[in-house]
Parts: sequence; structure tokens; C-alpha cells
Amino acid sequence: MVRRRVSKIQAKQIDIFGIVQGVGFRPFVFTTAQKYNLRGIVYNTSSGVYIEVEGQEGDINSFIKELKDNPPPLAVIDEIKVKDLEIKNYEDFKIISSQENDGFVPVSPDMGVCEDCLREMNDPNDRRYKYPFINCTNCGPRFSIIEDIPYDRPKTSMKVFPMCEKCEKEYNDPHDRRFHAQPVACFDCGPKLEFVGGNCEEDEIKCVADALKRGKIVAIKGIGGFHLAVNALSDEAVFTLRSRKKRYGKPFAVMMKDINQVEKYCFVSDEEKKLLLSQRRPIVLLKKKGEKLAKGVADGLDTLGVMLPYAPIHYLLMDQIDFPIVMTSGNVSEEPICKDNEEALEKLKDIADAFLLNNRDIVNRIDDSVTSFNGGAERIIRRARGYAPQPILLKKDAKVNVLAVGGFYKNTFCITHGHYAFISHHIGDLDNEQAFEYYKEQIERYKRLFRVNPEVIAHDMHKGYLSTQYALSCDLPRVEVQHHHAHIVSCMAEYNLEEKVIGIAYDGTGYGTDGNIWGAEFLICDLKDFLRVGHLEYKPLPGGELAIKKIYRTALGFISKDINFYKDFVEKFDSKEIDIILKQIERKINTPYVSSMGRFFDAAASLLGLRDQVLFEGQGAMELESLIVENDDFYDFEVYRDREYIINPEVILHQLYEDYKKGIDRKIIATKFHNSIVEFTHYLALELRKEFGINKVVLSGGSFQNRYLLKKLLAKLTASGFEAFSNSKVPCNDGGISLGQAVIANKKLEG
Repeated sequence: MVRRRVSKIQAKQIDIFGIVQGVGFRPFVFTTAQKYNLRGIVYNTSSGVYIEVEGQEGDINSFIKELKDNPPPLAVIDEIKVKDLEIKNYEDFKIISSQENDGFVPVSPDMGVCEDCLREMNDPNDRRYKYPFINCTNCGPRFSIIEDIPYDRPKTSMKVFPMCEKCEKEYNDPHDRRFHAQPVACFDCGPKLEFVGGNCEEDEIKCVADALKRGKIVAIKGIGGFHLAVNALSDEAVFTLRSRKKRYGKPFAVMMKDINQVEKYCFVSDEEKKLLLSQRRPIVLLKKKGEKLAKGVADGLDTLGVMLPYAPIHYLLMDQIDFPIVMTSGNVSEEPICKDNEEALEKLKDIADAFLLNNRDIVNRIDDSVTSFNGGAERIIRRARGYAPQPILLKKDAKVNVLAVGGFYKNTFCITHGHYAFISHHIGDLDNEQAFEYYKEQIERYKRLFRVNPEVIAHDMHKGYLSTQYALSCDLPRVEVQHHHAHIVSCMAEYNLEEKVIGIAYDGTGYGTDGNIWGAEFLICDLKDFLRVGHLEYKPLPGGELAIKKIYRTALGFISKDINFYKDFVEKFDSKEIDIILKQIERKINTPYVSSMGRFFDAAASLLGLRDQVLFEGQGAMELESLIVENDDFYDFEVYRDREYIINPEVILHQLYEDYKKGIDRKIIATKFHNSIVEFTHYLALELRKEFGINKVVLSGGSFQNRYLLKKLLAKLTASGFEAFSNSKVPCNDGGISLGQAVIANKKLEG
């Protein structure tokens, strides 16, 4: 007779940390517990999900394994802690009410509508047929509607919508897809649309579609704020939008109905398709095809920012039109995106012809994210809806809670707590009072939402940044961080690198330790300190900020030592102005010195006649990149040794302008210019590896948004045996430096 061993009943406490609220985690725990015949309870806390289970040892082990291996689609588990409990003899397994504690929990980003909800929305027999706010546990708004944690309906903007009997039944049924889906609603009890801007006797979506067909501009309230929408095939409509919004030059993003429509206008790789179709639904930068959109959408560039519908309202709208639409942020001249109905009606009244409003409040305004796929990985350019506020996990727990305030352009801030680094969503340029007030307001919101009391504040060396001035106004110990060191460490933190690396930081401007403006820097650094070992030769920037807009001034600064060679270029401009600029350079009047890759690109763009003034920073560089053809030729370059390695930009510009005077195609010249940067960067990396014995290279800074430069350089470094790293999860531009600042401050304070 074989005796079967019966394992002893056990009791375990399980604490789960990560994005585990508002993502269907408790019903998942409930059904999994039933599957393994376990009894106990589960509930949300302010720090995650708390579980008590009782049952056979093997069943509990299988239960825990399934929690780890097969969580709900939107859940992100950072840590599971298990410990023994005394048996309480539960009779069944229950989901009970949330309980608050002193902890905090990461909040899920807003996610695009799921396939199940779309299927219901398009089913005439479903009670939510064509309901523009359909959602479930696996999709819909999260961060944009949350007021506080734990993430429960009374702490969201849905609290003002009492559920009808049918919705409440779904909400309370652990077996239903809408169990505790906080935004759950329907036609009878949920948010409603309102069309403003003329008679609308039909449904509101059709009125929007008709307005767009007539070339009108419509302000549409979305998940994180308002968009300004217009027909992307109409030259007149796009021109009107640019004119009214006073947005000159910057490319517009476009929403397209589906992948088939995207492929009509753009080349799309499999990886780019995955990004477009992911639930995060970012704007993805794609290479343009022959089929043209309206003049003014993205002139002078070979790429286009494209997104697919992500909110139910977008799908309903795109079903009624047969053309792509411009979907640009609903704001006025660099102010934060509008989120409230009254705010939009007031601020956008001189831009929009009509408005599509709704009565669900947006608590946290958030822009669309922008990303791309390049060099074998996703490269986030603007981290916002769909990505933020999901934290970056640090290799080690931060010793203190740090608030890192970021920079000036493309600002984000970062708060560390334990091994979490909460990088804010994209705030934008801090160049006006509204943006600065929004920035300060969001810092307070993140502190409250994630239960963080900063003990130290980290900031950039540049005293003129409003972010630095904010840091100086706070009554906290401060850590000053060099801009380019922060760039490199932002990337190191992504890949959990702690050892010394060769850091290559290419960008527009950053304040240097010697008082000059840096931007093309070679650093030997770790998470705490750096040694500058190379850079682009310093050049005068006559007029400072003025030269960043009037890039012919930048060009004059780069060529002033050999001005006679560039006689044809100089003669294009007013001779009196040129004389004043050259004297300004000679006498060093309002003429800072820069070692900037961004300014090097500006000088090249101006010398090639692409443009003499830019409408936004980086325009010249973007247009230069758009000329590239496949070619391995490059210009001779000069690197000489002073105390540091110095790259002489004049040698390359001289050859570039010589080719231009000969009438060589600008596409060939632009390609050779880019290849030259790749070559001297690679050469210097080899020299530094020989000298310092370091094989890891980290690339960061806004200039690495240049797809060709990054891809070509990564390939060349890898072929030479380097381990090469570049930003992926956080932007390589100034949107990522707050993470670097926070990590450096933590490292400096470890002792």
C-alpha cells in the first residue's frame, strides 16, 4: 500500500511592489488563488498590493510563480516579498477594500484602448457601441486622471460619475474585465461629449469630421490635454494653423488611421510597427516616402512624426474621414498644453474654429511621447503619455531622497526614492512664467503622489536656468552637477554601469567648469566624478543666444580666422553688419566661447546655404541630416594635443565650403560632413582606450537624436571591439539630464 504524503497547510504574506494598481492585478490574484485552491485576502495599499494566502505548500509556490511569470498586460512587478504567517483559517479568498500606509506605489501611465474594448465599441449589439470613453482594466486613462494613491475611483476625476447598476455590477465582479477599472462608465452614467462652434444636430464626432473636411481647425480634448487638429492634406488649413498658433518651422505630428495609411506616406520597419501599435501609442519618427502631405507639415525634413489612434474618440473620428490629420499640442506659444474646457475655450479661441469638449476632468496634463527605432533599440525623444511616470529602476537604493531639477530646454525633473527614479513627464522649455509655474506645481504633485520628501536638491551649474534658480530658492542642501556629466550618467543609470567609461557628450550648449559653453565633450567618468580629456576647439559665438537663432553669426565665429577664403559667403550679408560682428569677435564683446557640436552643425548648415536663420533650435542640423545619402567618404580632420585632445572644426568646414564652391551636390557634402564627425569621434575613442584602458563608451546629448550619426557611430565603435551604450529609456537630449543629476548627487552623498 502506497501512502500519499499530504503537505502541511501553510500561510504566507506576499507584498508586491511596482505598477500593480489600476491594471487588473487584484482580480488576477483572485482568479489565480481560486485556480490553486487557496484561501485568503488581497487588497491595495499605498505601497502596492498586499496578499495573505493559506493552502498546500506546492499550490502556494505555483501561485507565486504565476504572479511573477504571467501578470496582467499593464502590470510591472518590481519586487515580490514573501514571509510566513500564522494560519488564520480563512474560509475563501476575497478582495477587500484598500488600506493606506506610509508607502507609495508607482502609477501606471495612460494606455491606448485595447482590442477587446475596440471590438465592443464597434459591435452594434453591445451597450457601449460607439461610446467614446470605453475602457477596461487593460486600457484607458491612468496617470491623467489620478489625484492620489491608492488608485481607487474616489481618488480620480471619475469620482463625480456615480456608476449605473450595470457598470457597478461589472466593477464589483472579480471575473469581469472591468473589475475595479476606475474609469469604467457607459452612455448612461459616464462622461459625455460636447461640440462647440456651430449647430450640431448629429453626433458630435460627425460634426468634428465635417469641420475637418471643410478645412477647419478643431480643438479636441483627449487623454492628457487638448490637440489642435486639421486636415494634413490641405495646404491652406495647415498654413492657417501655423499662422494662428504662431508656430513657425517646427514639424507637426500627424495621426493616421492605420498601418496601411502609414505605409502610404512612410517607410515602416517591423520594429517601428511594433512601436506604433504598442499600447503606449507614441509618436514615432519615420522616414518619408514619395506620397506627399500638405506643405507646412514637416518641410525640409526627411522624417515625419506619426501616431495611430489611441483614445476611443480617435478611432470614432478616423472612421469618418479618409485623410491623415495634424494633431499638435493644444497650447499657445510654448505654454503648457491646455487641459480644462474653460482654459481651452479662452486660450485657443483665436486658433480653433470649433471645439470637441467632454466633462471628464484631466487631473495631470501630459503631452504625447515621441520616439524612434535606431541602432537596434527604441530611442525615446520626448517621454510623456504612455511612458511617464513609470520609474527607472536604479541598481542600488538611493541613500537619500533627491530632487533633481533638470535643465532649461525640454525640462524634466527627477525624484529618487529607494531604488526608484521617478522622472517626470515632459514639462518643456522653461522660458515663460506659465511653464515655470506648471513646473513647480508638478514637482509638488510628484512629491505628494509618490510620498517623497526630498532631502537634497541637485541642479545644473548654469545659474541662469530657472530650474537652477528654483533649486537655489529651496531650503535644502544642494549638489551642483555639470551638464554633460549628467548626460553621460543618465545613460549609465539605464544600463546599471558603475565603472569608469569613455563618455562622449554631443549637444548644443551646457555650462562648463571653465566658464565656457561646452557641447562636444570627451569625458572619463563614473557616477561621481569626471575628467575632461577632449573637446571641439573653442570658437567665438558673437551675440551669444542671438547666434543660436541667426546661425550665419555662428558660421562667422567658426570661420573668422580665415574670413577671406569664405568671401562669397560673407558677401551675401550686409557689409556693415559683418564688420560689426567681426569687431565684436575681435574685441570679445558679448562673445562667449563654445565647444559645441550643435553650433558646429549650425555653421555647416549656414555655409551650405540651407538657411541663415532658424525658427527653432536644431532646425539647421535636422535639415542637414535630411540631405544624407549612403556614402562612406569623409573629410580629412585634425586632432591635436594640448592638455586635452582638441578637434579642429575649421579643417572640415574649409573642405566642406570648397566642395560647395565647386558645385558638388549638397547631399554628398552633408554626408561627408556627418561621416567626418563619425571618423574623428571613433579615432579619439581609440586613443582614449589606449591611454586609459577603458573599453566602455557611452554616447549621450541632444546631437545623438541624429539617427545617422548615432547608428553609424555605434556600428563603428562596436566593430572596433568597444562596448557602446546610448540612451534608450530616457531621452538623450536635456529631457534625460535630471536622471543623471539625481544619480550623481546620490553617489556624491554616499559617504
